[in-house]
Amino acid sequence: MSKQILTRRSVLAGVGTAMAASLLPAIPAISAPARKLVKPPRLREGDVLGLVAPARFVGDRFGLDAIMATVRAMGLEPKPAPHVLDREGYMAGSDAERAGDLMAMFGDSSVRGIMSVAGGWGCARLLPLLDFDRIAANPKLFVGFSDNTALHLAFAARTGVASIHGPNAAASWPPAAWDSFHALAFEGATPTWRVPEGAGANLAGRGKDLRTFHGGRARGRLLGGNLSVLSGLVGTPYLPDFTGAVLFIEDTNESEYRIDRMLTQLALAGVFDKVAGVVFGQCTGCRNPDGGYSNFTIYEVLDRQFSGLKVPAFQGLQIGHIAAQLSVPVGLPVEIDADAGTMRLLEPAVS
Repeated sequence: MSKQILTRRSVLAGVGTAMAASLLPAIPAISAPARKLVKPPRLREGDVLGLVAPARFVGDRFGLDAIMATVRAMGLEPKPAPHVLDREGYMAGSDAERAGDLMAMFGDSSVRGIMSVAGGWGCARLLPLLDFDRIAANPKLFVGFSDNTALHLAFAARTGVASIHGPNAAASWPPAAWDSFHALAFEGATPTWRVPEGAGANLAGRGKDLRTFHGGRARGRLLGGNLSVLSGLVGTPYLPDFTGAVLFIEDTNESEYRIDRMLTQLALAGVFDKVAGVVFGQCTGCRNPDGGYSNFTIYEVLDRQFSGLKVPAFQGLQIGHIAAQLSVPVGLPVEIDADAGTMRLLEPAVS
């Protein structure tokens, strides 16, 4: 009899707890409030460019020599951080060493800008070790992509300092990639980026490699980067406020269901409820080798996620893990046209 009473009490207590929980307001997604935009100084020929490895290790000194030769070809003087050639597992030294290198570059008055040598994994591990007040007091242009998305988003959330999502120093830097970066970082240009025309010998050709999920135009500050890294920051104080923002995302070597899962995570966290528009760049190698006819294509995944958002959303800009990638500024206002497949920068990214 006592066991029955206890069981009933447990059930009633559980029901009461559930009812009380249903009356509580929903917990909003954790994100840092919007910071005032701070533009770093533009790069000039002869400036010193600090080279850091906040994630993957370089490999050997010959690889670093090649990277430094690339920077000199840009008209800049490379200054590698002390631990660029260090290695701890798959990362370039310990978290403290990598964070120390980054902070040293922000504190070095001879360094005009900072570029990551590579992506990989490890940038998010640095975030609790960074002095964001010091970074805000010494704004410098930071450049990189892939895992460096964690740094871009943290800078936007905690400092307001604009940065450039563009090739890492170890990239191949074909003319298209260099021209895009030079326009933003050196010239202070305000380009309009377009989904490129496709190639094809068939009767109709392919037209633009544009996929419009929901048409229309929108304006907002540009925030985003690598989808895997961005989704991993959900619930942390290093994710900026996406209210009214244009979200841009890209990824590589992720199966369709993984892309679906990460986009669903952003939706459940309320990110998609806040944005003014969405631009999905390239999803390089995003195909499950064991897929078959029962699998969604990557475009079906994106269509299912974005077509119902009621905000402009399209896919096809050359942003992501490709050689001729565009450089785009994180934190700057842009205007997108999802029907035309364009994104226009509304003001220079550098001062």
